[in-house]
Amino acid sequence: MPPSIVHIGCGAGFSGDRIDAAIPVVKTLTKRRGPKYLIFETLAERTLALAQKLRKKNPDLGYSPFLEDYVRPILKSCHESKIRIVSNFGAANPIGAARKISEIADELGCKGIRIAIVQGDDLLKVMSNLEIRNHQTIEGLEIGDNEIIAANAYLGAEPIAVALSKGADVVVVGRCTDPALVLGPLIHEFGWPNDDWVRLARGTMAGHLLECGGQVTGAYFADPGYKDVPNLAEVGFPIAEIDAEGSVIITKADNTGGIVSEQTVKEQLLYEIHDPANYYTADVILDISQVKVEEIGPDRVKVVGAAGKPRPDTLKATVSIDGGWMGEAEMSYAGPNALGRAKLAIDVLKKRCRGLGTNSPIRFDIVGTVSVHSGDFEEIDFSNYPVDGDYRVRVASRGHDKEIIERVNQEMLSLYCSGPAAGGGFRQHLTDQIHTASILVDRKKIHSHIDFI
Repeated sequence: MPPSIVHIGCGAGFSGDRIDAAIPVVKTLTKRRGPKYLIFETLAERTLALAQKLRKKNPDLGYSPFLEDYVRPILKSCHESKIRIVSNFGAANPIGAARKISEIADELGCKGIRIAIVQGDDLLKVMSNLEIRNHQTIEGLEIGDNEIIAANAYLGAEPIAVALSKGADVVVVGRCTDPALVLGPLIHEFGWPNDDWVRLARGTMAGHLLECGGQVTGAYFADPGYKDVPNLAEVGFPIAEIDAEGSVIITKADNTGGIVSEQTVKEQLLYEIHDPANYYTADVILDISQVKVEEIGPDRVKVVGAAGKPRPDTLKATVSIDGGWMGEAEMSYAGPNALGRAKLAIDVLKKRCRGLGTNSPIRFDIVGTVSVHSGDFEEIDFSNYPVDGDYRVRVASRGHDKEIIERVNQEMLSLYCSGPAAGGGFRQHLTDQIHTASILVDRKKIHSHIDFI
């Protein structure tokens, strides 16, 4: 008989999220009755591309570099309390991630733990580069003739549900839709048919609310004096209570900071939603246009009313391409006439960079003015900024000629003795770049499969 409520907590909302956030979530889940799950969402588009590059250098790598930080503190408690873990830790190497979790489990004495691996998202195994290039880009940069580093389709929730039905305690996925990490367990527990569009939509909505971790409990929401959040330093990560009809209650880990309110839930509900009536996922088209959000108690918000439409015939895929190099270099100017000296530094840099023989884009900023918002240094009105102050000059360049990018950085360094007075605090970075493009592929070409270790 299906359970009345499924409890699903989130331990991470991106790769690099707080490594201790899952601990209070697990402590809270251990006290709940009914099926319990913990998800970790750690795979942005760029994260996967970086993972592919790591795996090319070392075939044993390519999974989340934070996997052990997240898993080790909570794996034993999860195993003892029958809290099942679902995550896209796998990135470019789900098998490697599963082996690492197995290794941690052995070290912690977690006997008999079953780890499932969901694969099938790698387009390069089923399509040629030419086939991939022939798809129209719907988001991001054009693929062009740049080297394709990786191409991954977004899998849906079905293989996760199947893995759980086969007894998985931990499910490791590569690329899948973020809400699938939650929808998969719900399909498994409630037995929702794969054409029950309303319930699939509601489960997708639950996943969307959880996928960014602390964003629904006050993190990133906080704006002092306007949207105050108590004890943000100890923000508790969310837990969702979902029933068989797909009604959702969002709460958070016990004895933690943060807040779950109508405002926090609405902000996350609209996050990355282009059309509220047509949010495309691999499993269903979600319609949140008639959703109702209601506070029903302290840090308890009920969300109901999502509708669904049949899933699309295509799957979104992210193509990662070689983006060349990006250089950044900075120098500070402070004290009397600091703004004038910063502007002079940029004038010198511009004239020096003209002689490098490149058409690559070069950006100049004075940090402390409007550098975050401005697209063109020449259009900035500096009249509202104090002449005396604390400013930082930044130059950034990108291109495929590494030597030229290094030369741009070096021109900033030369300002120490060949620029305006009293510059200091030079810093520079040079990184290889990965650009991404999104395409839509025929879902019939994508076949997931499940293995256990």
